[in-house]
Amino acid sequence: MDIVKELFEMQDTGYRDFQAPLIPDIPKEKIIGVRTPELKRFAKRLLKEGRACEITDTLPHTYFEENQLHGFIISELKDPDTVIEELDRFLPFVDNWATCDQINPGIFARYTDRLYTEICRYISSEHTYTVRFGLRMLMKYYLDERFDPSYLRLAAGIKSDEYYVNMMIAWYFAEALAKQYDSAVKIIEEGCLDKWVHNKAVQKARESFRIPEEHKEYLKKLKK
Repeated sequence: MDIVKELFEMQDTGYRDFQAPLIPDIPKEKIIGVRTPELKRFAKRLLKEGRACEITDTLPHTYFEENQLHGFIISELKDPDTVIEELDRFLPFVDNWATCDQINPGIFARYTDRLYTEICRYISSEHTYTVRFGLRMLMKYYLDERFDPSYLRLAAGIKSDEYYVNMMIAWYFAEALAKQYDSAVKIIEEGCLDKWVHNKAVQKARESFRIPEEHKEYLKKLKK
């Protein structure tokens, strides 16, 4: 059975109508309306049945859900070399924040040294969602026990006119202020970030329940 036909059999038009305004870069007619848990189950089934290539070998996709399904398939792969190869094929076709942010290859948790090399490559890309993906991996895997202050400089060095890149930089620094405050606040104090990113990071940090009130008050004084 054709993948798209199967996706339409899972369609929930009410969910499509709810979802469409949240992904403004995707025309509503390109959204089928399939809930994320169903897409994840479908991705696992396609892998189990040996049918994943029906999605991964056909780019570009027409529908948002095809991209989501592709991302979920990559996230389930267990070989790091295969994951990186598939990401290199797929990321240039990612055209929205939702697909970008739901690609989560769990195998990277075991190969963080290898992943960091790829992150440096991703954030050097000229493609919005490749950069955003790289930043999100930096945030996911390198703000806890693997943290190094140099990673903050790496993120602060990204300069972009793209909203979804700048929002990701701000999100990264808000998380850094929650997890590695002493190092992250130095970047804010030095004014290393573009004004919009700086203020958005401060705003998001001050909205966090994980940051003490005294830190929030100090951050308020650092707004540009």
